[in-house]
Amino acid sequence: MQKSFRQIIWSREMLLVAGFYTAFAVFYFLAINWSSGISSGNSYYQYQVFMDYPLKGLLTLPIWWLMFRRLVDWRLSSKILLHLLLLPIFVKGWQQLYYALCTFLDLGYLRGPGEWWDIYIPALFYVLQFGIFHTYDYYQKVQESQQREAMLKQTALQSELTALKAQLNPHFLYNTFNTISASVPPEQEYTRELIADLADLFRYQLWASSQEVVPLKVEVDFVKKYLQLEQARFGDRLKVSIHLDPRAEEALVIPMLLQPLVENAIRHGISPLVDGGSITINIEEKEGQIHISIRDTGIGFTSNAKTSGQGIGLGNTRRRLQLKYGSELTISPNQPQGTAINITIPREASHAESNPH
Repeated sequence: MQKSFRQIIWSREMLLVAGFYTAFAVFYFLAINWSSGISSGNSYYQYQVFMDYPLKGLLTLPIWWLMFRRLVDWRLSSKILLHLLLLPIFVKGWQQLYYALCTFLDLGYLRGPGEWWDIYIPALFYVLQFGIFHTYDYYQKVQESQQREAMLKQTALQSELTALKAQLNPHFLYNTFNTISASVPPEQEYTRELIADLADLFRYQLWASSQEVVPLKVEVDFVKKYLQLEQARFGDRLKVSIHLDPRAEEALVIPMLLQPLVENAIRHGISPLVDGGSITINIEEKEGQIHISIRDTGIGFTSNAKTSGQGIGLGNTRRRLQLKYGSELTISPNQPQGTAINITIPREASHAESNPH
């Protein structure tokens, strides 16, 4: 879907370039033929029309590609500085090619002081056309930003409604957990700890539902508690390894980012295996980017459609990443077996409430 959208944009912008120069070529042709003292059959000016404007259009294409495809992430101020460098190259490049064609076809062209017109007019065209292109590009980005914002609000509302539907009175839950924990004999301390971890999971989920972003360390701590409960269920069948780069601990991420992916790996990858498997979570910061890797040694994503990106948890996480960061969630085979999930998002660091209690 994204590829076809880009192809549509490409077609529209190419039509914009072609239409821009076609319109000016037609106006120039009509003006020359209707001017007094100029014959409508004068082939000299017709040659000029069919050489001049197509040549400007051809020279526009590589600059357009550079500005709006190759350097798409550059700030507008940086692009303007680059335009100041490219404008004289465009003008002199067109002038030299145009004069060479006129010489080859034995046609005349402006000489002496008149050459300044062949500098002023191409420069005017350059400024005008790229002013239009940047305006169009800004309009497109505003439209996309508004669409993403609307989808984010819709997703947040759906998540809130879902949480409300599934939510019991949190005080009732906590009080119940405390009652159960208090009834456990002292010699069963391990059971008491499991109940406390389960209470913490519910507490975090409730807190996270009201947060736009949370510190990565808090998110990882939540996943650790979740995995501790899963290890209590699977025993030796589940092995866990987690590494969090200290530099990434305070980076902010969308809440409940890791847990659905880990749950998916256990449910669809490791649980079906008699011998179980392992889950490895590695999070690093490199050059202002947070790199998240979740690998399991389960049955592999080719064995189950849900682990290939069709599961609800994976689908929701993929959509949230695209809306919030414009990032993709990639799924690939793990070696020697299992599934590898990789996420790269920009680091977002600021003050945020970091205590879910």
